[in-house]
Amino acid sequence: MSRLDPAAPPFRAEVIGSLLRPRALKETATAVAAGKATAADYAQVLEREIARVVAKQEEIGLRVVTDGEFGRTSWFGFFFEGLNGFSLAPSLFKFRDAEGHGFEWPTCVAAKPITRRAPISLAEFARVKRFARTALPKATLPTPSAFHFFRFTNAFEPAAYASVTAYFDALIAIYRAELKELVEAGCRYVQLDEVPVAMLCDPLVREQAKAQGGDPDAMLDLYVDVVRRILADRPAGVTVGMHLCRGNFRSRWMASGGYEPVAQKLFNDFPVDVYFLEYDSQRAGDFTPLRHVPADRHVVLGLVSSKSPEMESPDDLRRRLDEAARHVPLDRLSLSAQCGFASVAGGNTLDEAQQWAKLTLIADTARKVWGTT
Repeated sequence: MSRLDPAAPPFRAEVIGSLLRPRALKETATAVAAGKATAADYAQVLEREIARVVAKQEEIGLRVVTDGEFGRTSWFGFFFEGLNGFSLAPSLFKFRDAEGHGFEWPTCVAAKPITRRAPISLAEFARVKRFARTALPKATLPTPSAFHFFRFTNAFEPAAYASVTAYFDALIAIYRAELKELVEAGCRYVQLDEVPVAMLCDPLVREQAKAQGGDPDAMLDLYVDVVRRILADRPAGVTVGMHLCRGNFRSRWMASGGYEPVAQKLFNDFPVDVYFLEYDSQRAGDFTPLRHVPADRHVVLGLVSSKSPEMESPDDLRRRLDEAARHVPLDRLSLSAQCGFASVAGGNTLDEAQQWAKLTLIADTARKVWGTT
C-alpha cells in the first residue's frame, strides 16, 4: 500500500490506542463487583462509551480511531487472559517514576501448554468498526515478545514446553489465527505494541539481562524472527505498524535510552510498514537513529506525552518535526502521542479534558504541517 495514498494509513495525526476509562464505566464495573449491577448493565455502558469516544475522535478530525481499549484490563493482560495455560509471577523488570521509586508487577508464565479458548480481539474490532463513520478502525495487539521478555529466564515451565522454539511455535499459531480472523472481518490496519525491544535500548536493562543469563542481541533476533513468521503471508492491503514504548503504567516507565542499540535491526528487519516511536522526553534520545529507516517505511513521532497533563507547544512540535526531517523526509513522518493514555484500566495522571486537548493538538498540528490529518 502506497504511503503516498492520502486515503490509506498511516495518517498524519494518529491515535495510539488506549484512552482514559470514563467515570461511568468505572462506576458500573464497581457496581458489578459489589453485586449491584449485572454483566449486561456493564456491556450496555461499555458500548455506549465506546460509541461516544469513537465519535469524539472523528469530531476532532482523526482519520483513524480505536475503541480506547475500554474492554481490556491492560494493553497486554487482556490477551493472555484469553488463553488457557498461563499463571502469574513477578516480572524481572520494575516500573520507575520521576522520584526514583520502583514498582513491581506480575506478568504471565506458561504453566501448561497454551491454547486459545476463542477469538480474543475479534469482537473488539467488530464493535469499533460498527461505530466508526468517517475514520478507519485500527486493531491493537501486544507483540509476542511480551510473553517472553519480562521473565526470559522462566517464561514457561519445563513441563509445558521443552524449548523456547516450541513455546514460540504455539504463540505464533495463536497470533496467525487472530490476524486471519481480523483480516476476514475487514481489518486493514493493525498495530503491534512492542515494549521489550524498546527496553533493549536501555544500557541498564541490557546489563541486567546479561547478568541473568540473557543475550540482548539474540533476544532481538528471536523477536524479529517471530514477527516475520506471524506476518509471513499477510494479504496485500493490510497495513501493519509497530509501536515502541518503554513502559506505560500510571505515568511510570521501565526503561530509558535512545534507539541506537536496536535501530539497524528494528527499522530494517521487522516486516512492518510504519513505526510509532515514543519521543516525548529525553528518555527516548535524539533523532539520529532514524537515519536507519529505509525509504519504504513511515515513522509516526510520539512527541506528545500521554503521561503528563502539561500541554506541549505547537511551535515546539513543529521544531521537533523539522529536526526529525533531517533524517526521514517530512512526507514520511506523522504525529501522535507517545503512547496510550491508559495502558492499564487505572490510566495515567491526567484527566479526560486534558487527553482530548492533546489529541486535538495533534490533529491541529498535523493540519498546519501537512494540510490534513
